[in-house]
This record gives sequence, C-alpha cells and structure tokens, in this order.
Amino acid sequence: MIQVQTQIQTSLETVWDCFTNPKHIVHWNFASPDWHCPKATNDLIESGEFHYTMAAKDGSFEFDFWGTFTQIEQFKKLEIVLGDGRKMSVIFESKGGETTLTELFEPESENSHELQREGWQSILFSFKNYVQAL
Repeated sequence: MIQVQTQIQTSLETVWDCFTNPKHIVHWNFASPDWHCPKATNDLIESGEFHYTMAAKDGSFEFDFWGTFTQIEQFKKLEIVLGDGRKMSVIFESKGGETTLTELFEPESENSHELQREGWQSILFSFKNYVQAL
C-alpha cells in the first residue's frame, strides 16, 4: 500500500464536503497546473460510483478516474474499489481545529511507487490549498 497525507487547518465537516461534493472536486482534483478536472460526479452511497474526468488543459489527453464505494463512515472513512480493481481507503481525522486526511491505495504496475506517491500527494496539496482558501 502507498500512503499520502495532509493536515488542513479547518473543520472535519468542511474537509468531508470539499472531498466528496462534485461542486468542490472540480476545483482541486489535479496534480499539476496544466491539468484540470472539468467534470465530477459522486453517488456517495455504498455501491455508488464516483467519476472524475482528469484532463490536460491543452486537450491532448483525458481519462475517467472512477471507483465504487464499498464502505462509508460519514466524517471518518471511505473504502473504495477503483475502476481497475485496486483498493483504496480515505481516512478523516479531526483534532483541535485541524483535520488530517490520509489516503492509502494499492499501487498500479505501470509507474514506480515513488511516482504514484508524488502524483497523489500533489493532488492532496491541491486539495489542501483549495480548502484553506475558502
């Protein structure tokens, strides 16, 4: 499993909403400024799916990043099976006005673990910057 994490200076409820609500997801779900997330849907129920369009801003490439929720504990944890069959967990922890968001995911086989960790961590930094700017 690969783990990435960030601490955000805001409430657990705000972090949960920004992480799960498509109106927010489109503003932070990308690893670098030359990419964006022009569309996001999220059926936040067990066996529901999320779909995020990940796209290069220059139009050269896009793909559907998606998964199915297998367990949801509101404000605590999301268990997910990604579209390619890998498992993922998202853990939300609050302490003293700060929320820690941790993602654990099974690596894919095309890219190095370090490259995957860096990419997912970059997305979390984008998420943190977006949430703290609200």
